[in-house]
Amino acid sequence: MTAPPPDTAHGFAPSWFVPAPSATPAPTPGHAPERLWHYFMAARLFVGLALVALQSLALAQGTGRLWLLGLCGLYLLATAAALRWAQPAPSDTAWSTRWLLTLWVDIGLYALLQLGHGQAAINYTPLFVMPVLLAATLGPLPLALGSASAATLVLLFEAWGSARGVDQWAAQYVQGAITGAGLFLVALLAHELALRLSREQAQARLSRLLVDTQTQVNGLIATGLNEGVLVVHSNGQVWHANPAACLVLGLPAQAALTPMQATHTPAWPLLAAWTQACLRLGQDEDRTFTLPTAQGDSRRVVARARLTHPPGGDPAQAACVVFLEDQHDVETRVRNEKLAAMGRVSAAVAHEIRNPLAAIAQANALLDEDIQHPGQKRLTTMIGHNVQRLNRTVDDILEVVRQPSRLDTPDNATRCPWDDTVAQILGDWQLQRPQGARLDWQANAAGWAVAFEPDHLRRVLVNLLDNADRHASGAARAIRVHTQANTNNPRGVALTVWSDGPALDERVQAHLFEPFVSSQSRSSGLGLYISKELCERHGATLGYQRSRHGPDTGNAFTLHCPAQPTSAAP
Repeated sequence: MTAPPPDTAHGFAPSWFVPAPSATPAPTPGHAPERLWHYFMAARLFVGLALVALQSLALAQGTGRLWLLGLCGLYLLATAAALRWAQPAPSDTAWSTRWLLTLWVDIGLYALLQLGHGQAAINYTPLFVMPVLLAATLGPLPLALGSASAATLVLLFEAWGSARGVDQWAAQYVQGAITGAGLFLVALLAHELALRLSREQAQARLSRLLVDTQTQVNGLIATGLNEGVLVVHSNGQVWHANPAACLVLGLPAQAALTPMQATHTPAWPLLAAWTQACLRLGQDEDRTFTLPTAQGDSRRVVARARLTHPPGGDPAQAACVVFLEDQHDVETRVRNEKLAAMGRVSAAVAHEIRNPLAAIAQANALLDEDIQHPGQKRLTTMIGHNVQRLNRTVDDILEVVRQPSRLDTPDNATRCPWDDTVAQILGDWQLQRPQGARLDWQANAAGWAVAFEPDHLRRVLVNLLDNADRHASGAARAIRVHTQANTNNPRGVALTVWSDGPALDERVQAHLFEPFVSSQSRSSGLGLYISKELCERHGATLGYQRSRHGPDTGNAFTLHCPAQPTSAAP
């Protein structure tokens, strides 16, 4: 796949972050860097020293002039002062103080030297290139052309004054004209190069700003990710580690500010060897690791390595981006997605089943009215029981799909006496169970009331009792229900449903309160999930533990609920 062409306005490929060309300000040519000005001033200082030395030597040989030596000395001092204090400004005009003390002083001095060198056979013409370059590089084009014009006039004037005869006059003029034309060409070319340099610098500054901004944006995005992100260079250095990656490696989230701390964790040698292998092979890879932690235990982590491919294919500049995620979080996310999909499908199926199921129930009721044979009566009774069971399953599925929040429960929900309500529900449940001796009931929370809808409490308790009935033995007191006040909560009550059934399978126990999880093939796996949802809706909690009741060990489901004492409370 070919990469998209870079945007000519800023040099970056189009992306969600880089602005459109119309929104990006075009770079404007600016002045050359400050150090270029210092380079020119240093060159002028060197020229001044050379002129002073040259005039001193000429004066010692009797061919120089004292006033030229003094003029060169003043020029040297002025140049040193300009190097120390003067700086170019964008608003400088051709006749500003800075240009007067630099450019025009240079042209004036070189003109005096060229015209007043006397008998000394010294040609100062090459010195005119210096001010022309200075004006062309650091000033506007008119200033550069003006300096070239002034130098050309000086050369022509010097040719007119020094010519002897027509032939020599023509040769001097031609030489001056050619030198002047060269100065004009130098001014034009140097100015164009300076403009190009200025544009490149403006482009570089804009690109650097975009890079810095995008780096900050990427850092903020990586910081907000729940997935760990590590950026590892080919030399093994950690460039970036977001807080989620630090937590996976056993570091505090603040360690993201100093990502090299990741190299001091017990898990780093394994990750470092893996990333270096991916970089050597030049390919991406997904792997699951068991990483050791600083606490001495281990953690299962899903890691994905993605390599960057720098322009030019230089492997020394490649980097490996590692995405880290706890395997438990991955499994939870996958499970939640499956549950959501199952919920949608189940809701659709439940709606489709409800109408035919109602027709079956009605037809069965009509048949039951007409038949008298005991065998046929048993069949219609069996059909009725199964229709009721299917109706309960459909109601459970629709309840799961609805998933009401705690906000659905009004603040002024009906307050019911705890022990009395539980006793009434137990009595109704026992009427449908011929083996009533299996249930043992102890009320220890008299005088307490809870803000729990009685119908919802009935549904929770019946689900717990049905679950206990399926797993308990046939012995007496195999199912024990008791209430208690002030347990784990100074202002709360508790309800425990215990049965002497066998221990739950670890796989079932890990997802006990999740929908569609059950150890029974004939169960929908929704009872405990709906019970927990109803409890949370009323500010209560529902938990499970394997516990002992006297000499017996069994499964206990305990409901803790906020409560208030009634007037009869102890």
